[in-house]
Amino acid sequence: MLYTGRTLKRLRLFAGMKQSHVAELLQVTQTTVSRWEAGILTPSERQQRALERLFAKVPSTADAALKRLVETSTARVHLICDHSHRLLAASSARRMEWRRDLLGAPMFRYASEDIRKAEGDLAELGWHEARIASLVVETGPNGRDDVPIVAGRVLWERIPLADGATGRLVTTLM
Repeated sequence: MLYTGRTLKRLRLFAGMKQSHVAELLQVTQTTVSRWEAGILTPSERQQRALERLFAKVPSTADAALKRLVETSTARVHLICDHSHRLLAASSARRMEWRRDLLGAPMFRYASEDIRKAEGDLAELGWHEARIASLVVETGPNGRDDVPIVAGRVLWERIPLADGATGRLVTTLM
């Protein structure tokens, strides 16, 4: 893929990277990256392949917007990968409940028994086939101090992601 300057800049910004960091990873100068983005220079074939590898995992515009919406929400909300349960994003209200940074961590190990039961019922309800798009789940406490879950209710919502995977938006309702 031949990156235009505008595309390269957009991908770099979505990835949250500075020109100097891209330059360091590709073993070029920051000025070179700046010239690529301005359309003054074109990356070599080798540099194009390196850019493709570097930006292969950059989320789509829609996914980046979803992440920003979750992170800036005032509600107690987080987004996980529906398959792996890895944390993709969390609001500041949710992060304050937790005693450590969990971005990218699998969250199922912190689930209460009620959440585990609800997870086990998803197949029967048609969750994975998208027969239902949302579900209210009663949660009991998980008894943990580091990532506490208290008794209450949460809303699970299926969210399609750009790569074909499904996310689960988890919002505390209580």
